[in-house]
Amino acid sequence: MAERLLEMRAKVEPLHLGFLSTERAALLEKVMEAAETPGDRINLQLQFGSELLNAGESGRALQVFRELEGTLSREQPRFYERVRSMLHLKQAIAQLRWGEQANCLSNHTSDSCLLPIQSAGVHRLTEGSRGAIQPLSTILRSDTNSLAARWLLNIAAMTLGEYPQKVPPAWLIPPEVFKSDYELPRFRDVAGVLGLDYTNLAGGAIVEDFDGDELLDVMTSSMGLGDPMRFFKNDGQGTFLDRSDAAGLRGLTGGLNLIHADYDNDGFMDVLVLRGGWMGEEGKFPNSLLRNNGDGTFADVTEEAGLLSFHPTQTAVWFDFDNDGWLDLFIGNETQDEARHPCELFRNNGDGTFRECADASGLSVVGMVKGVASGDYNNDGRSDLYLSLRGGRNYLFRNDGPRASHLARDPAWKFTDVAAAAGVQEPWDSFPCWFFDYDNDGWLDLFVSGYWVKETGDIAADYLGLPHQSERPRLYHNQRDGTFKDMTREAGLHKLLYTMGSNFGDLDNDGWLDFYLGTGDPDLGRLLPNRMFRNDGGERFQDVTTSGGFGHLQKGHGVAFADIDQDGDQDVFEEMGGAYSGDTYRNVLFENPGHGHRWIKLRLTGEKSNCCALGARLRLTVETAGQVREIHRVVGSGGSFGGNPFRQEIGLGKADKIRELVVLWPSGQRDRHTDLAPDQGYRLKEGKTRWEPMNLKPFKIPQQARSPHHHH
Repeated sequence: MAERLLEMRAKVEPLHLGFLSTERAALLEKVMEAAETPGDRINLQLQFGSELLNAGESGRALQVFRELEGTLSREQPRFYERVRSMLHLKQAIAQLRWGEQANCLSNHTSDSCLLPIQSAGVHRLTEGSRGAIQPLSTILRSDTNSLAARWLLNIAAMTLGEYPQKVPPAWLIPPEVFKSDYELPRFRDVAGVLGLDYTNLAGGAIVEDFDGDELLDVMTSSMGLGDPMRFFKNDGQGTFLDRSDAAGLRGLTGGLNLIHADYDNDGFMDVLVLRGGWMGEEGKFPNSLLRNNGDGTFADVTEEAGLLSFHPTQTAVWFDFDNDGWLDLFIGNETQDEARHPCELFRNNGDGTFRECADASGLSVVGMVKGVASGDYNNDGRSDLYLSLRGGRNYLFRNDGPRASHLARDPAWKFTDVAAAAGVQEPWDSFPCWFFDYDNDGWLDLFVSGYWVKETGDIAADYLGLPHQSERPRLYHNQRDGTFKDMTREAGLHKLLYTMGSNFGDLDNDGWLDFYLGTGDPDLGRLLPNRMFRNDGGERFQDVTTSGGFGHLQKGHGVAFADIDQDGDQDVFEEMGGAYSGDTYRNVLFENPGHGHRWIKLRLTGEKSNCCALGARLRLTVETAGQVREIHRVVGSGGSFGGNPFRQEIGLGKADKIRELVVLWPSGQRDRHTDLAPDQGYRLKEGKTRWEPMNLKPFKIPQQARSPHHHH
């Protein structure tokens, strides 16, 4: 596979792939020198400056934009008047990016790029942001309605420590619009001291115990065609060791997303690497199935498993659609132009191989598929499928079982699209999606986030309560009759949540599922904070972005909720970075400060069901001061971009005792446990009433991580 990827990279045409900014800038520079007319040169110069900016050469880009402004103002004054604001905005973005590179990357601290920027996040080297204020102010003096310039001006002032006091009142975005709905204690970024703050482009992230030692390891990918995968071994002492080469990952480059599960039922978690998303016909790179050998190494078995195909994608889901105890795989491929790339369904043969059967099952969807999720939304014991598309209606495929089980030994499976009847076809432009039981009623609800903005100013408009046309998310509540009700407004989520990577977990161990959204798009001017939402008792979601310290302005991708330090509460890991070759950033790990609530950890192993118990349903009945409540969970890795560990880390609030745990396995087996205690970890096997204790090994994150850390 490494050789195949290397050979395919060499054949990519940079002018057909917009993310290869470094190569494109070099080509444009040569073309620009040979331009025959002044008009051609002006157009090429603008493109050249934009490519330099996207390639990370902010200083050169700024110089090109300034030279272009001078040329136009002298030689084409009427045209210059039409494009002046655009050129000033380009200059401001180049200055802001220079400031990020000089401070947030080269002199990184745990407060870098966290909105509202303050404390150690304020830039020590001020030339970049100071330089951005001038062109932004020029725009606003001529166009007071430029919300894009107003938004970026306020961010620039934050980086200089001059917000809000030195922002002119007419241009100020009031601090109160960033105030959290609920006060959480602050989570600190401790990735640096743990050895996890590697610099990447957009990519995937998994937190999982890959070698069975009860310690959570980390695997990441990065979408650059030559970018390596990384595997970090948790040593249990507060350090993660880079074992990427030793794990056999050398040469397995360019993954935009990762999803994991135990496809061969050997007790070790395997990984699927997804490649080519957003790249159109230049993105026909094969995915990789990495079999976990159980000894800290992985083997690429894509071809021998029957999964080798060549379609652009970044989304897939493992699920056992036929309940035979072997995990199957659905891959959502991307069709952007005339060339068709239908989705694929691979049925597990139970011998390490798969066979493709999407067309026979009614799942060979053609479209710009950006998210897929599986869950049993109608509680009939079969896993259903939801597809999120950009620029089209979404699909909800009800799993109707075999077409004619009495006529064939190996019948085709029937999936029926019921999205229209269920009321879940929107948003029209969407990206991540997932099933989760946000109100703990035992029925899976659905979250689908929007992914379209008209311009950067829409971000400011949303915070200021002004109208805009950008896409919003949908929170669909399960009505228990095959339909869903749109609860987005009632739940406090009718906002511009321009989401890419995302996942859900329980921030404060209260037993209600919260979620974190990575935001942005490739445009370097799309500086909007990643958003964290706390579940307020299943009724609504509270924005806790700023109080918890989660408002990262850099682009967020693979997200995982996981108790990294094994102290009982979930930390949040996020793989950072954009798409263009120069839009890199350091990964972050937000350490949970604790909330004083109880918890339980459960590691399930299937016998008749799939080994990692994906799809198993848990119902915990707990008692708090004589009051009884239920907490529901479904075993899986969480959202559609980033992977939580399969062991279930469940908050119990202030529960005094656990009355019972009922596990409904995918096979239909129902187990009941009445002897579990809070603040413990248990291993449970299907069909067994006895449990084994988990050998949890807590460790303290070194103290220096709690203060800012620097990389000069």
